[in-house]
Amino acid sequence: MNTPVEGFSRLSKAEKIDWIASNFTKDAERTKQLLQQYWNPDKKVQKVHDEFIENTVSNYYLPFALAPNFLINDKLYAIPMVIEESSVVAAASKAAKFWLNRGGFKTAVIGTEKVGQVHFIFKGDSNKLQGFFDEIKPDFFKNTKSITQSMEKRGGGIKEILLRNMSDKVEGYHQLHCTFETKDAMGANFINSCLEQFASTLKVRASAYESFTTEEQDIEVVMSILSNYVPNCLVRAEVSCAVDALTEDGISAKEFAEKIIQAIAIAKAEPYRAVTHNKGIMNGVDAVILATGNDFRAIEAGIHAYASKDGPYSSLTHATVEGDVFKFWIEIPLALGTVGGLTSLHPLVKLALEILQNPSAEELMQIVAVAGLAQNFAAVRSLVTTGIQKGHMKMHLLNLLNQMGATENEKQQLVQYFKTNTVTNASVKEALEKIQSE
Repeated sequence: MNTPVEGFSRLSKAEKIDWIASNFTKDAERTKQLLQQYWNPDKKVQKVHDEFIENTVSNYYLPFALAPNFLINDKLYAIPMVIEESSVVAAASKAAKFWLNRGGFKTAVIGTEKVGQVHFIFKGDSNKLQGFFDEIKPDFFKNTKSITQSMEKRGGGIKEILLRNMSDKVEGYHQLHCTFETKDAMGANFINSCLEQFASTLKVRASAYESFTTEEQDIEVVMSILSNYVPNCLVRAEVSCAVDALTEDGISAKEFAEKIIQAIAIAKAEPYRAVTHNKGIMNGVDAVILATGNDFRAIEAGIHAYASKDGPYSSLTHATVEGDVFKFWIEIPLALGTVGGLTSLHPLVKLALEILQNPSAEELMQIVAVAGLAQNFAAVRSLVTTGIQKGHMKMHLLNLLNQMGATENEKQQLVQYFKTNTVTNASVKEALEKIQSE
């Protein structure tokens, strides 16, 4: 029976591997070989990877791919994407090629405001608290000068600090709602450092504020933390062309445009469809976020919250025909960074940013939004024409063949065979068995 381990973090990497292999896997030697197989042969690079997180024993690789031919604001890009799902990169590339000769993608950053909050309990007169806040507000800025100095030199810093009374939701609950500009940094550490100083200033000043009762002076700070919901850190990406230019095999341009608009309308009205619709958008968004060393979990949380901003969960993309012009667009919140964190540590992140021509955070916001829009256009285009499985399963063919243990010669034969035949798990298995029997 396995037993708990003491001081695991203090063990060497080899000791950690020995322990996990011996206690939790059937073949300890095979486990050790597998974990070591994925180490980077460059010891300096491996040391960097080892120090990203705690208790590392190996690396977990995902494919690093490129989606070419993205024309964004009349500038051509090849977009790095890190993702394990087949057909995503192909779909993005296909959408980029479709719009390349139809004007490309147009983008604009609407806002770059980020948010952090100090959550606290105040049991007393809220009007007195407001007067206290108005009096000490300059101290919040003054007491964070050492933190904000460098950021202010780059054009960032604290934008605003507001007192909010939230006691109708939780008894005594109030908050400092704070907004920040962090320029090319994602800014999480900067924001959290400011917030913790705000909390300290709040408690110290309250404890000596003569107009408060003893109970009111004892403000309870619950937590100080940035928010990943950034509805004012917003970017827009769109494509448009004459309806007649929406050429598609087997369907008229007008019907194609109408079907896309209907598909978007359904995703706006039906949350079950909207979730899958938006997941497809995130295939593109997350792949670029990962490639550029940003936090895809924070982005996912913020974007999905934004999809519910008007009530029911709904589509993040929109489509219209105005006159004879078809327009397809997206607006999403993206708090990204191109300096700090993994951007200066991970060799492939550095390369991804170089491939993107070393964008600013605002430029990266636009590129990521385009990747999401392209992915969604490709998915909706397939859904309203040939269906999603035809293209997806062809891209999934090699995965199926690898799972079934096909040889290289068998793969070559079956790739040719399925150029004109439907790919399913059963059909691939049958075709492979037929070749093997012959």
